[in-house]
Amino acid sequence: MGALAGFFALIRAFLKPRLVLVAENLALRHQLTVLNRSVKRPKLHPRDRLFWVVLSRLWHGWRTSLHMVQPATVVRWHRDGFRRYWRWRSRCKKPGRPAIDTEIRELIRRMSRENSLWGAPRILSELRLLGYNVSERTVAKYMVRSKKPPSQTWKTFLRNHAHDIVAIDFFTVPTVTFRVLFCFIVLHHDRRRVIHFNVTEHPTQQWTAQQIIEAFPWDEPTRYLIRDRDAVYGACLRSRIKNMGMKEVIISRRSPW
Repeated sequence: MGALAGFFALIRAFLKPRLVLVAENLALRHQLTVLNRSVKRPKLHPRDRLFWVVLSRLWHGWRTSLHMVQPATVVRWHRDGFRRYWRWRSRCKKPGRPAIDTEIRELIRRMSRENSLWGAPRILSELRLLGYNVSERTVAKYMVRSKKPPSQTWKTFLRNHAHDIVAIDFFTVPTVTFRVLFCFIVLHHDRRRVIHFNVTEHPTQQWTAQQIIEAFPWDEPTRYLIRDRDAVYGACLRSRIKNMGMKEVIISRRSPW
């Protein structure tokens, strides 16, 4: 049986082109070399991978002579090499963003130092008027940071004027009959004391302004009144507050304090 197989292999060798035989012998010899120097499993070096990548590009029948790894592995080696090559070609010589000129950095520091009330958007607009094209993040990065804020914070304001501050706001209460009641409350900040409250089902601007008058019937009104930007506080409420000698402090609903 072995002699018959050898005979057919000899006839097949005569029928094959010489170049195919040379490539096949080269592939088999290389695999034998790798297997001979391995102990348990074939250990492939980078030059071995390069050999099979090049051979796969030059010889179409390389899969028939490959036995130590899968053909898909050679294709993966080729793709990894292609990826690493283009990563090397597209590498950046100087990593990171381009450096900002010293003149621009010093100008940003000078403008922020001499104009403590200016923020990054204002300094950015001034730089663009001078012909400098930078981003707002760059301006904010090189601005001089002052240790103290230019004006008092909300916490300081509330601590200094707590006895002169009242706050007004609405909150809703659902009932058993699926009605929604709007509760209006006037709160004094000094002792967290509720000065006045009322409930209605349909709040209007006139009704809200009347609640301010009822909250201070005899006592002197406070100095500051804090409210949010709800549409129910209209021109009628503003005129009442102005006539009573109070000042409005309008805040957003997401105020940090």
